[in-house]
Amino acid sequence: MSTADAERSSSDDASVSEGSSRGPTLSKDDTFHILQNERRRRVLQYLSEADGAVDMRDIAEQVAAWEHGTTVQQLTSDQRQRVYIALYQSHLPKLADFGLITYNRSRGVVERTPLADQISWYLDGDETSERPRPVSSHDKWVRYYVGATLLSLLLIGVVRIDLVPSTVLSNVGLGLVITLVYAAVTVAMAVDDGP
Repeated sequence: MSTADAERSSSDDASVSEGSSRGPTLSKDDTFHILQNERRRRVLQYLSEADGAVDMRDIAEQVAAWEHGTTVQQLTSDQRQRVYIALYQSHLPKLADFGLITYNRSRGVVERTPLADQISWYLDGDETSERPRPVSSHDKWVRYYVGATLLSLLLIGVVRIDLVPSTVLSNVGLGLVITLVYAAVTVAMAVDDGP
């Protein structure tokens, strides 16, 4: 494939779409496709810790060392070569096609792009540890509705065991208070989501 074909293929790739004001974004399927391969994950991890452009040989050596549980100095030339070839022929071009890196094949120089920040969350930390899930707007409002439900049950319990005399809060008054609690949460949610 010529350089022009590769550039055309990269620019036509529907997997990288323009986000509103944030620039290009990756679909969830493409993100998982990229991350399904351990070598690609390791390349992205290495680049996330590097400053600027990196020589491809340095990446290949470190990835090979991680794969073999050894140091770069203790690698055999065979171990280095196998990883180098796979990165050169397959993994680095794929990462470049998805816009996660810039890859100058002739010079052997690789650099991480800002798009790689979208998937860096998946690469951080120990793979065996449980990652905290970001709190979404939906999760926040579920908590508010659960709180409203618990408050309502508490009010019903207080009235039921006569801690508040029925003259102060009748059944109709209790229903009105509970309705107002849910109305307040619903209005707050509508205002928060906004237009």
